[in-house]
Amino acid sequence: MDSMPQVQAIFARTLTQVLRFGVVLAIAVLSASCAGKAAPARPTTAELLKTPSPSPTPVPGQIYREAGVSSWYGKDFHGRKTANGETYDMYGISAAHRTLPLGTYIRVTNLDNYKSIKVKVNDRGPFAKSRVLDLSYGAAKELGFVAQGTVKVRIETLEEVRDSTPSYTVQAGAFIEEENARMLKQRLSKKYDTVYIVPFESNTGKFFRVRVGSYSTEEKAERVASGIMLEGVEPIVLRKD
Repeated sequence: MDSMPQVQAIFARTLTQVLRFGVVLAIAVLSASCAGKAAPARPTTAELLKTPSPSPTPVPGQIYREAGVSSWYGKDFHGRKTANGETYDMYGISAAHRTLPLGTYIRVTNLDNYKSIKVKVNDRGPFAKSRVLDLSYGAAKELGFVAQGTVKVRIETLEEVRDSTPSYTVQAGAFIEEENARMLKQRLSKKYDTVYIVPFESNTGKFFRVRVGSYSTEEKAERVASGIMLEGVEPIVLRKD
């Protein structure tokens, strides 16, 4: 009978050791499981820039993708008419693109912070050749780059580009002084049949855009732009609406 307490004590110690081993084993299994389910890494900039459509020309019936530098525009154009006739609201969410059909909705991703928004294209621009998109102040604020002014972005249409028959023109320059616009027009008219001036008013004053021709494809317009570049100006190709 005296041996019974000893047996019980041995059994209790054994049970405690088994339970401890079970807890350690459970923790190890749980840790391994958590390690195997680590949060996915953010996509790299290189991955975001991948696109199966390297051509900068929007193709009807296809999703359009592009990457480049975006800027934003604000109070100088606030309250003015956009290219599609809407009133520009700098606090709203909109964009200017040179060749996408007006009314196209795009997804714009800031490649610095990966913020992304849906934007409607309702205007033409930007008029700096090194940039691919001009966003409203409100859109730039949502994407977090108002202070820095420009940022690298990825653009993707939310649906296939609408089938249409576009035409393109080449903007050779924009001037505050109308006389300077006339001088450039006169110089270009010696080589090109159709050169015209388009006045435009912003909230800071009136300026004059010199444009050349009307072309059925963006490629034809780009060839003309290459020739105009030899005249010492930096032209850009725009879709006519």
